[in-house]
Amino acid sequence: MPRARTRTQDQWQTAAEQENSGCLSFYILPPLGVLLIACLLTVFALNIPTQTLASSPTTGTPSSGISPIFTREIQHWGSDITRWANASSLDPNLVAVIMQIESCGDPRALSSAGAIGLFQVMPFHFHLGENPYNPETNALRGLSYLSRSLNAANGNVRLALAGYNGGIGVITRSEWTWSAETKRYISYGVPIYEDARNGVASSPMLDEWYQKYGANLCQQANKRLGLNP
Repeated sequence: MPRARTRTQDQWQTAAEQENSGCLSFYILPPLGVLLIACLLTVFALNIPTQTLASSPTTGTPSSGISPIFTREIQHWGSDITRWANASSLDPNLVAVIMQIESCGDPRALSSAGAIGLFQVMPFHFHLGENPYNPETNALRGLSYLSRSLNAANGNVRLALAGYNGGIGVITRSEWTWSAETKRYISYGVPIYEDARNGVASSPMLDEWYQKYGANLCQQANKRLGLNP
């Protein structure tokens, strides 16, 4: 959960912008047929769609869904997770990891430390008058903090997860100073995220997390969401 109180896309230039002279640069080449062919090739090139670069794990290009490894409760929020992630330029699977560990999809989750809702956001992150249990508001504040954590970690997901759990300040501290909870958080979060990214059908680490820490949390979420038959 976020505890502290507290990328850019490359702008592509077209070939016409790169070559200000355009076809005029070929007028010195005889014969006229060469000139015409060169100009036609240039026009053709300008109309070829630019191929999208493969995204890094943290750029969060638009996604049609999340990995199937996540529990039924997280799948319930799949379209919302994707929408929230894309709006925040985050990877939907990373957002799903956060929700999985934090609340297992229970919008009314409340920790003993006072963290609230789907993304277990601390009260001081909300603005006056906001309902912290509202999924849209909770996602807005939680993912804003995750984005800040990723920026502070220069895109390093492991450090960003540590920052989300222990506060952004831990990112620049030696790991031996991290709390046991933060170390445990990344020990599950990172491999679960890697499994989600790699397209596997199941995640042994997520299964282990569920057995050790998540069963009661997910059962509560399942009941809250009305997913039981």
